[in-house]
Order: sequence, then structure tokens, then C-alpha cells
Amino acid sequence: MPRTMTADGVGIAYQVRGEGAAPLVLLAGQSNNHRWWDAVRDDFHGERSTITFDYRGTGESDKPDVPYSTELFALDVIAVLDALSIGRADVYGTSMGGRVAQQLAARHPDRVRALVLGCTSPGGPHAVERTNEVRRSLVQTGPGAARQALLELMYTPGWLAAHPGPYRTLGDPGMPAHAQRRHLAAGNRHDAWQILPDISAPTLVVHGTDDLLNPAANAPLLADRIPGARLRMIPGARHAYFEEYRTLAGPLVLDFLTSVPQP
Repeated sequence: MPRTMTADGVGIAYQVRGEGAAPLVLLAGQSNNHRWWDAVRDDFHGERSTITFDYRGTGESDKPDVPYSTELFALDVIAVLDALSIGRADVYGTSMGGRVAQQLAARHPDRVRALVLGCTSPGGPHAVERTNEVRRSLVQTGPGAARQALLELMYTPGWLAAHPGPYRTLGDPGMPAHAQRRHLAAGNRHDAWQILPDISAPTLVVHGTDDLLNPAANAPLLADRIPGARLRMIPGARHAYFEEYRTLAGPLVLDFLTSVPQP
């Protein structure tokens, strides 16, 4: 697997798939590696090549026990683009990947042609936080209880009944404990509210109406804060809308990206 080195000396593993000419960067959720996209990645390959990477702390990337941040993850994206000699790319980030995408588009606008933010939030005091009930469900100590709670926040009961797994969105099982803590802290510290108006790339915000893990009320906050952003809510979808509702979400994203004129 190819790797590149960041400015601070961290090895980042990345993956390129597909034959499409226009590159699409796919950014995964917190404490996940590129496998987050396995179920839907091929949906983009008729028109796009896709680029993923393993966040520092996950997968085949280095796992230093130092502070992580969404700003730092955005710099890691740039390191991968530089390694591939790609000046600008379309960027699709979901969950924490959407937070990384916010940092990338606002702070490095020359590297982002078009932006899709899925099931994410601006972070900080302006964000709508998950309820205490949801938080408690994710720290249950009974065997498998927290995992089951996370599954039910990701997918609807009907979809879970028809799809017994494996599930790629529940976290990288190989992450060391220190990296899990660093990822959690990075997500908790994210606050892009002040820089969202600096995003100049055409932007689509997508969210499931029934998302409780990252409450759906965050979607209109982002869309209102980013100049010219479009908003699409997917009825009935939970956090992993991109997988369960792939036949709707994938074409929705591709149609938006296609609608953005090439420079």
C-alpha cells in the first residue's frame, strides 16, 4: 500500500481506486480507516477515481501518541494530494470526515473544487449535540451493548435485519487505545463556525432526517453558514445514510459534482 510522509514526519497510507478522470477524495468517520467506504466506493467509479487514506492512528498509517485535530487531518489530506500530484479535487466527507472537509475547504480553498458534507456538524457551541440518552447508550458495559447501540444509530432496524454484516462503520478494530482517545479529542475540539463563511467551493450538505448520532439539526446550520450551499435531507435515514440509502445518496452526490462547472 502506498504511503506518503507528512510535514511532521507521520507516514500516511492512501488508496486510489477507479478509472474515472476526475479525482474524488472520500473522508471517513472518526476512529475509522478507509474501509468505511468499502460498501459504496464502487458506486463512484463509473465517473470518478476515488482517493482514500487511513487517518493517522488508523489502518496502515503511523499512530503517534500526540495531539490530533481536524486541522491536522486536513493537512494529511494535502500530503496525499501532493504525493499524487493533484492540485484540486472534489471532496466528500462524512461524519468526522465532514469536519475534516470543512477545515480543508475553508483553510486551503485552492485544493477543493467542490465539497460534499455528509452527516456532520460545525462543532463547538453552535452545534446541536447528541442527547445524554444517546451518549449513555454508547458507554454501556454489558457484552455487546454499546456496539448494538451504535449499530442502531447507524442503520434502521429493517436494514440491520436484512444485512447481518460485516459492518465497516463501527471503528477500526486495530486502533490502539491511545489513538482512539486522540481521535475522540480531535472530534470534540472541532469548531469551524467562524471559518465556514470562508468556504468558496460549491457545497452540498446531506443528512438523514433520523440521525441521532450527529443530530440532523446540524445540517441546516451548515447550509446556512456556508455561502451558496445546497441542502438535501434523506427521509428516514440514520447516520450511515450513504450506505443504507446508497441508491439515492450516491447519485445525489454525483449529480451535484457533475453540476459544478470544470474550471
